[in-house]
Amino acid sequence: MSHIAQLPYAFGGPLGCAQLKQTPADFQVEEILSYPLTGQGEHLWLWVEKVGQNTDWVAQQLAKLANIRLRDIGFAGLKDRHGITRQWFSLYLPGQADPAWAQWQIEGVTILSSTRHQRKLQTGGLKGNRFIIHLREVTADPAQIDARLQQMAVAGVPNYYGPQRFGRNEHNLVMAQRLFAGELTRLRPAQRSLYISAARSFLFNQVLAERVRQGSWNQACLGDVFQLEGSTKWFADDASADLAQRVQEYDLHPTGPLVGVEPSPATSVALQLETAVLQDYQTWCQGLYALQLKTGRRALRLNAQAVSWHWLQEAEQSMPDLVIQFELAAGQYATVWLREAVELS
Repeated sequence: MSHIAQLPYAFGGPLGCAQLKQTPADFQVEEILSYPLTGQGEHLWLWVEKVGQNTDWVAQQLAKLANIRLRDIGFAGLKDRHGITRQWFSLYLPGQADPAWAQWQIEGVTILSSTRHQRKLQTGGLKGNRFIIHLREVTADPAQIDARLQQMAVAGVPNYYGPQRFGRNEHNLVMAQRLFAGELTRLRPAQRSLYISAARSFLFNQVLAERVRQGSWNQACLGDVFQLEGSTKWFADDASADLAQRVQEYDLHPTGPLVGVEPSPATSVALQLETAVLQDYQTWCQGLYALQLKTGRRALRLNAQAVSWHWLQEAEQSMPDLVIQFELAAGQYATVWLREAVELS
């Protein structure tokens, strides 16, 4: 059983089951940039819709067609191949006119538009993603699902890293274990980064899981480190009188550790909890320390925005379908949000 399946729920567990990704149109995701594009500059930005293709492969095809190096292609993140995804790619074309991109033929890919900008699109360079998800044959009472979705939209859910982070059958965690054991000495940088990220994400999930069990994932604990809503900036508990209220008002979120070489900025109760959880994973922690990774933090709470949904039921259907729309910040997972309402298959 995957560790994801064992992570505790915030609201008592899923109310029923639903089928996800029966067709590409059932899972649609669209990037939301955090800044406007200027229309000028050395980087050509392409707004791309892809179906059934992964992001790395699309980047390779664009590099070939534009006759540039793969390193001169930018994209914000990897998007699921099993769906319809719309995302930006940047191409570094200094002193060059726009290529005839409208004539490019890439299987499963449609280039929708283009513009120019002064900078390359960096990994993680997004405000977030907009989702439209069609869940089929929902086996729960619609009224109960409606109430649960409303609860999730208001209160948020635990901000676990989702299964995509860990690979099929959590292969990335297996490889991380081998890496820390000294068994993998020749790895491409991208592979190495993937396995290291999976390990840090797993450790974060374990700390968050304990906060969920204790009922403190959405509350300020003594010694917590906080993240501002809509930002990746964080600060340690400074004993301000209004911290707990700001957490309740969703202006701040408590955070968990992304293990690195510097000591955790948490103190007191929060640090004691983190230390107790991570004690069982000292081999991994020591491996991360040795890599000299910068210590980071991630919000414990995920707050979806612009949440709406409606039910569909054809005459021949015994169970209804549910179509949900919402927006998540960059680095948050749609399946993590949905798991609090239904078990996905």
